Amino acid sequence: MSSIHSAAIHLLRRVRVVDEELGISPARASALSVLVFGGPLPIGRLAAAEQVSPPAITKTVAALEADGLAERVRSDEDRRVVLVRATPAGRALLERGRAARVRVIAGMIAGLSDRDRRTLDRAAAVIATLL
Repeated sequence: MSSIHSAAIHLLRRVRVVDEELGISPARASALSVLVFGGPLPIGRLAAAEQVSPPAITKTVAALEADGLAERVRSDEDRRVVLVRATPAGRALLERGRAARVRVIAGMIAGLSDRDRRTLDRAAAVIATLL
């Protein structure tokens, strides 16, 4: 199991380099990623997802709002609830970042055999079921 941990850490470090091109901090990129790929959330649930305090996520959200990447809106189901959601600009930024990371990974595995690529696809599927 330590080999999976080590490989995951090294892979993340390798692709994190392209995240610097996004022009936002890792904390902001992470919170925005939760909103883009997970959907709008109340501030408390976003804080829990990011494993930070509500005041910390409030600061992050304020910075994302200032950059035009996120916004606060009232819930359609319960007008008392305020949700944080990604703006179209935030979504576009994260999708560009995701595409850049995928290109890095694709380049890394391009020289592998078809069998090894299938093995990686299967391993990714197994890991996804765990998460």
